[in-house]
Amino acid sequence: MKKIFIAVDTTDLKKAKKIINQSQTKKIKIGYKFGLEFMNSKKGRHFVSKLRNKIIFIDLKLNDTVNTMLSAVKALKDLKINYLTVHISSGLKALRLVKKVSGSIKVVGVSTLTSLDDRDLKLIGYNKSVKNLVAHQAKLARQASLDALVCSPFEVSVVRKVFKKEIITPGVQLGKRNYDQKRSMEAKKVKSDWLVIGRSVTQGNIKKNIQKLIKSL
Repeated sequence: MKKIFIAVDTTDLKKAKKIINQSQTKKIKIGYKFGLEFMNSKKGRHFVSKLRNKIIFIDLKLNDTVNTMLSAVKALKDLKINYLTVHISSGLKALRLVKKVSGSIKVVGVSTLTSLDDRDLKLIGYNKSVKNLVAHQAKLARQASLDALVCSPFEVSVVRKVFKKEIITPGVQLGKRNYDQKRSMEAKKVKSDWLVIGRSVTQGNIKKNIQKLIKSL
């Protein structure tokens, strides 16, 4: 069964409830991803704390000093979340220690954002291509015993060679539109464990979009 995280990218609690209520289906496995926008909104954290019997993915991409990251993970534990993202670029020591204190939360390493390409990496100061950098980051995720890794559709095959746990892929679209992603691909072509889909499902008629998604997989 295909597994999909629906990105609840809004600060409107009514919209969030609508996304969750109208995306229910038994034909695919669905979880819900809440990112910086939602978790930093006035009532976002409280909303997540009240969710029951849902797969919850908190996408905060933690990237800070070791102690700050550890404190942040501990502060999230009351939410009973399933997945939490941390940047692999925070370093091996931070990744290992976060994994150590995470308990039942699956720690997800974020490799290189899907909004970046080789040219962007050069501007930041990286000498590696996206593909080579993500392969290197996947090795660090393996060394840190992380539970999952985020990469774009284009790096799934190279990541699979070194990282044997769950792969989560954003930059996934229905049809041709790819919004602000530079490394995106149509859902039916992506070979990872979880797909992350946002606006393709949440804008317009959600129920119809879910049916369209199911047919496209």
